[in-house]
Amino acid sequence: MLFDEGYSGRKFIMADKTYDNADIVLFGLPMDYTVSFRPGSRFGPNRIREASIGLEEYSVYLDDHLEHLRVHDAGDMLLPFGNAGKSLELMRGYAETLFADGKFPVALGGEHLVTWPLLQAAAAAHDNPALIHIDAHADLREEYEGETLSHSTPVRKACGLLGPENVYSFGIRSGSREEFAFAASSGMHMSRFEAAAPLRDVLPSLKGRKVYVTVDIDVLDPAYAPGTGTPEAGGITSAELLACIHAIAASGVQVIGCDLVEVAPAYDPAEQTSTAACKIIREMMLGFGPRKP
Repeated sequence: MLFDEGYSGRKFIMADKTYDNADIVLFGLPMDYTVSFRPGSRFGPNRIREASIGLEEYSVYLDDHLEHLRVHDAGDMLLPFGNAGKSLELMRGYAETLFADGKFPVALGGEHLVTWPLLQAAAAAHDNPALIHIDAHADLREEYEGETLSHSTPVRKACGLLGPENVYSFGIRSGSREEFAFAASSGMHMSRFEAAAPLRDVLPSLKGRKVYVTVDIDVLDPAYAPGTGTPEAGGITSAELLACIHAIAASGVQVIGCDLVEVAPAYDPAEQTSTAACKIIREMMLGFGPRKP
């Protein structure tokens, strides 16, 4: 059993459709086994759902309403705690089912390693997809302290899977010297510090392409998102992150799935982080997701 079928807790706002009647499937991936600093992102998905009760169903940015979408909230996956390899295997299998069933996946992390199996499933289902990665960290390590399954490795894995020329990173302001050397020599696109302006510059070259989008909440400055496992000073504003989402939505790329990761609620008693995260999720679903027929 992948999900708790008897779960009766909070669902994301207006995510009230059954699986069979939904176009978009939202699901939580409560894994934080490989984090290198502060654990707790496994509690992020449910806190994002709880915070969504304060959202309007209408987006003034997009002049659109969640009533125009059919969304199923599957809840959080039941994962074997501490077993990263098996957890990733289960995530990939579920994502493959979603793509095979014609669903649009929206995942809530969890640590950033959870993006890897989703991207594997996306690449198996779609020819030559690209990755848009919005984050404070390069995530280009091959291993961390000898462990290849680490939240510092998913973008390096993506370069191996998709080809580095199909990987686009924005907002990056932290990483090892070797990671930045790899980015410079490999042919991938990396924009340091800023996100919205360099993203707008490259989106025309991606028009018509299939794209997977991953957002690490720590791309935001800790003033906007203190509740995350590896906060990095000098980040972008929540307004700039929203501008990134809206630019992608308006660009003519075909988004095939998305996730938002690394919300760790224990470090944010004011709930700034989960409040920002649920608004980003609303805009991603409205901007990227399929519409009611």
